[in-house]
Amino acid sequence: MSVETKTTCPYCGVGCGVVAAVADTGTVTVKGDPDHPANFGRLCSKGSALTETIDLDGRVLYPEISGQRDDWERALDLVAQRFSQAIVEHGPDSVAFYVSGQLLTEDYYVANKLMKGFIGSANIDTNSRLCMASSVAGHRRAFGADTVPGTYEDLELADLVILTGSNLAWCHPVLYQRLAAAKAERPEMKIVVIDPRRTMTCDIADLHLAIKPDGDVALFMGLLAHLAGTGAVDTVYVAAHTKGFDEAVAAAAGLSEPELTMRTGLPAQELQRFFRLFEQTPKTVTCFSQGVNQSSSGTDKVNAIINCHLATGRIGRPGMGPFSLTGQPNAMGGREVGGLANMLAAHMAIENENDRERVQRFWTSPTMAAKPGLKAVDMFKAVADGRIKALWIMATNPVVSMPDADFVEAAIRDCPFVVVSDVLRHTDTTRHAHVLLPSLGWGEKDGTVTNSERRISRQRGFLPPPGEARADWWQMSEVARRMGFDGFNYASPAEIFAEHAALSAFENNGRSDFDIGAYGDIDDNAYNRLAPFQWPQPVGAVRHTSRFFAEGGFYHPDSKARFIAIEVPATTARTDARYPLTLNTGRIRDHWHTMTRTGKSARLSSHIAEPFAEFHPRDATELGLSAADLVELESPSGTVITRVLISERQASGSVFVPMHWNDQFAAKARIDALVPPLTDPVSGQPAAKNVAIAARRFSARVYGFAVSAGKPSVSATDYWAIAKADGGWRTELAFRDTVEDWTDWCRDTFGIPTDVEPLGYADRQSGEQRLAFFDADKLLAAIFLARQPVAVARNWAIGQLQSSHSDLRKRFAIIAGRPGADQPDPGATVCSCYSIGVNRIVAAIRGGCHSVEAVGKETNAGTNCGSCRAEIRGIIDGCLAAAAE
Repeated sequence: MSVETKTTCPYCGVGCGVVAAVADTGTVTVKGDPDHPANFGRLCSKGSALTETIDLDGRVLYPEISGQRDDWERALDLVAQRFSQAIVEHGPDSVAFYVSGQLLTEDYYVANKLMKGFIGSANIDTNSRLCMASSVAGHRRAFGADTVPGTYEDLELADLVILTGSNLAWCHPVLYQRLAAAKAERPEMKIVVIDPRRTMTCDIADLHLAIKPDGDVALFMGLLAHLAGTGAVDTVYVAAHTKGFDEAVAAAAGLSEPELTMRTGLPAQELQRFFRLFEQTPKTVTCFSQGVNQSSSGTDKVNAIINCHLATGRIGRPGMGPFSLTGQPNAMGGREVGGLANMLAAHMAIENENDRERVQRFWTSPTMAAKPGLKAVDMFKAVADGRIKALWIMATNPVVSMPDADFVEAAIRDCPFVVVSDVLRHTDTTRHAHVLLPSLGWGEKDGTVTNSERRISRQRGFLPPPGEARADWWQMSEVARRMGFDGFNYASPAEIFAEHAALSAFENNGRSDFDIGAYGDIDDNAYNRLAPFQWPQPVGAVRHTSRFFAEGGFYHPDSKARFIAIEVPATTARTDARYPLTLNTGRIRDHWHTMTRTGKSARLSSHIAEPFAEFHPRDATELGLSAADLVELESPSGTVITRVLISERQASGSVFVPMHWNDQFAAKARIDALVPPLTDPVSGQPAAKNVAIAARRFSARVYGFAVSAGKPSVSATDYWAIAKADGGWRTELAFRDTVEDWTDWCRDTFGIPTDVEPLGYADRQSGEQRLAFFDADKLLAAIFLARQPVAVARNWAIGQLQSSHSDLRKRFAIIAGRPGADQPDPGATVCSCYSIGVNRIVAAIRGGCHSVEAVGKETNAGTNCGSCRAEIRGIIDGCLAAAAE
C-alpha cells in the first residue's frame, strides 16, 4: 500500500503536476500528474529524478549560531535583536532580505509584508531579479501591469511559434514536448528559433536565426518597420486600444537595412524570410526567456517584441501573443506578492501613493516603504560598502548566481550580520552565515506556486519535517513577533494564502489584473483540496477569462497599451584585443541552478558531469585547444577553469558555459565570477549573456579520472570536478606538477586504509598509471592517470563500484583500463531518464533503427521526457552519414 499526494515540481516555471507516492516501507516514487493542465502527466529528467534528491545527506537539521548547533529560541531571538538594533541605530534601510523563486508564495508574502509594511524599507529583492525582471518591466511599460496575456495552449494553437533567447528543449522540456507534439500533428506549423547557438531546440525549428549577442532589439525594430510598411498593421486595434504607435514606428524606421544586418549578424535574406513569416501568419506566439531578459537592453527587447504583437493585434486571442517563459518554479508567485524591491503586493506599484496607502490599511501596519528598495546588484554593493548591516538570505545561493560573484562573496563575508535559511549545510553562501536556519525542502513544505501561464498550484508536503527544520514563513513570522510586530500569528499556510487572496481583491474594482479574491476566505480543508487554477479569479466570478487584452482593457489609467519608442543600443559589442571572445551563460538539460538539489542525483550528473566551455572549431584551433583539454577563462572580474567542448553548434567568437557549477562540485567554476555587474537601466537585471572574456589552455603535467566509494577530498588539487555516481563518486583531476607517491595520495584523498594495498600498472614511457584499491570483493577507489586527458570508458569504470570483484580477472580489467568482453561499455549517457548510453544507441542504429522512434522502441531512450530526442537524432544522422561514406 502507498499514499499518494498531488503536488507540483520545484524546478522550472512550467509548473508540472507531480503525484508522489509514499509506500509503507517509506519508499517514495513520483510520476507526472495526468490531471494537471500544465503537463498532463509528462515529467522531464529532473522531475523524474526528484526522489533521488530528497535524502537527508548534507541537510541542515537544526539552527546554528557561528557554526555551532543551537536552538530555535536563541537563534530567532538573535536575528530579531540584531535586525532591530540595526534599524534603531542606522534606520530601516540598513537591513535587507534577499529571497528566491524557490520560496512558496506564502513565504514570499510574509517576507514582503514584514519588510515593506512593518520594518518600513523596500530592501527586499529576489533571485528572480536575475531571470524575470526585464519581462516584468516590459509588461508594466506596455500593459500597465505585469500581465502574461496568454496560455500554454496558445503554443499548440499557433501557426508560427517564435522562440527567442529560449532553449526550450533543455530549460522548459515538458512545454517543448507539447510544442513538438503539436508540430508533429500539424507539420505545416512553423517554428523559428532565435539564438546565437544552435541549441537542441533547433531540432524542431524550420528556421534558426543565429543572431549576434544582444541583436534582438534591432531584429524586432526591423520587424516592426517591416510590418508598418506592408499593410500588416491592425489599424483598428491600434487606434482603439494603444498609444504611441507612430513614435515607435518612426524610431524603428530609422534603422537602415545595412545597420540591421550588421547589428543582428543575419543575412538580409534570412531577415526577410522571418519578417514575411510573421507578417503572413496571424496566429503567432513569440516566446522569450533568459536570452532576452539577461541583457543590458533586456526591457527594450521585451518591448520591441510586444510592439510587434500590439501592432498586429495578435494578443490575447487563441494562438496569439507575446509569452514570457518564467525561469523558476515560483518567480511568478513572487511577483504577485511584491517580492521585488520595486513592487508592492497584488501587482500594486510602490511609487503610487494610493497603492501604498491601500496596502497599509489592509495590513494595519505601522509604516510603509515609500520608495523602491535596492535591486539585487545594488543591494550587494550596499552590503559591501557598509550601508546594509544585517542581511537575511533565503533559499538561494548568491555567491554562485550573482554577477561579479567574487565581489558578492567578499561582501557577504564582511557583512556584520548574515542570516541564511536553507536546506543544505554546505553551500558557497552558507559558509558565511552567522546564523543558519534549517528550512523545509520539497516534499516537506506546504504552499502554492504560480507557473508561467498564471496557474496557481499547490505544493503539498508528503514527508515529515526532518530534524528541527521549519517552514520559511514560520521563521519570518517568529522573528516579526520578536521584533514587536502584530499581524504575524499565522497557524498555517492556508491563513497566509487567504490573506494574500483577500488583499488582491481589497478595493480592487478591476484596477489590477491580479485578483484571486474568490479564495479570500479559504479554510484549511478547502486549501488542502485546492485544484490548479489560473488567475484572475475575482469574488463572485462564474468563470474566469484565461487570456488578456484581446479587446483592450489594459491597466494604464486610460486602459490603453503603450508602444515604446526604442532606441537601438549605441553598441552591443563588448570585446576588445585583451578580451576577444563573448561569453554566454545558461542552463544544461539535467542540472538546476547551483546544483544544491540536482547535484545529489547520480542519474542527473551522468549526462554532463563537469563544467565545460563550448567553442567553435575555428576558435579552438586558433587558441590551440583540443577536445577534452582544460581551458582557463578570464574576464576583468575573475577566472574559471572548465573542460573544452568543441562544437559546430557554437557561433565563432562566442563561448557557452553553464552556470550551475560551484565550489562544492569543482575547483574553480563559478562562471558568474566572470560576469560584470552590468544591468539593464530599467529593470536592474544583470547582463549574463554578453561578457567579454579571454581563453587560454590550462597546462597540466598529469590528468586523471577516478571513481571512489566515498566522497574524495580534493580541494588542494589544481583542477577537480566531482559528481555523484551510482555506488559513489566520479572525479576529474588535473595537476600542474606530478605527485611523488600516488599510492599515498590516493590514501589521503579517498580515505583508503593503510592496510589496503593497491593493484597497479605504470608505463614510464607513456606516463600512464592506474591504481585500484579493493576491500574483499568491493572496489574502494580506482584512478587512471595520463599526460593527456584520460580516455578511459567512464561509465564502465563507474559501474565497477557496484560490481563484485572476487574474480581477479575483473580486478585486472580495471588495471587494464578497459572493459572485458563480458562487460560492455554503455558509453556516455544520452538518456538520463533510463540511463541509456551512446554505445547502446549506436548498436540499435546499426541494427536497423534509423529513426528516433525506432531507437526509442528498441532501447527506451527518448521515450520519457523526450529531452534527449534531438541528441539521438544527431547520433542517427552521424551514423548514417558515416555508413554512406
